[in-house]
Amino acid sequence: MSTRIEWTDETWNPTTGCTKISPGCDHCYAERFAERFRGTAGHPYEHGFDLQLRPARLSQPASWKRPRRVFVNSMSDLFHARVPDAFIHQVFDTMEAARRHTYQILTKRSGRMRRFIRRRYRYGPPECIWLGVSVEAPAQLVRLDHLEDITCIRFASCEPLLADLGPLGLARGRMHWIIVGGESGPGARPMHPDWVRSIRDQCLAAGVAFFFKQWGGPRPKSRGRSLDGRTWDEYPEIHPPPATPGQNQ
Repeated sequence: MSTRIEWTDETWNPTTGCTKISPGCDHCYAERFAERFRGTAGHPYEHGFDLQLRPARLSQPASWKRPRRVFVNSMSDLFHARVPDAFIHQVFDTMEAARRHTYQILTKRSGRMRRFIRRRYRYGPPECIWLGVSVEAPAQLVRLDHLEDITCIRFASCEPLLADLGPLGLARGRMHWIIVGGESGPGARPMHPDWVRSIRDQCLAAGVAFFFKQWGGPRPKSRGRSLDGRTWDEYPEIHPPPATPGQNQ
């Protein structure tokens, strides 16, 4: 692994930088990291967390011979309003050309993602491309509705989990995987164990894979990652079929 993010093997950032859109962004780890290097000449984050396209990185997945899970844009949001559609298409072209990897795309801009996917695909992306949304509180549950409109491997990241999300409607088969984690770093907001248990229990009842990342605190592992005496490291059991000719419009 070349990342400390437990639920993936690799990070790939064809764009970097972002802007805040909801409460989960308030203490953004990526912004905190990038801004440390603002003004450092020649550093990749010389411009801090300003949005940057990185076309030179588009070829990276093709160079990775061993299949791996790849978190796309751990330092940005691919569907940010200032990322051109043409560049997003290039990112998807890259993923389709290197299908030995599994790509995990996570966004807070779920409406734009839904529009883009509907324009690009007739039946949804190939199963090597997983689409996910961040949901930190009930006000963001609409992102699950947007994601449900896409035929794909669907997942949600509830990190930082800031409130009880209530019923998620998982019995309808709307989700394949849910990740939960508490906030970490300066000013980390606490996460109540019952909020986590509610999501876990809904996942167990609906047969949805559940991954508990961390409790959070001043440091990511301040309180460990055990929930009720065990770790939860489940992944969706997906067996991608051969590519369908003509699937990509």
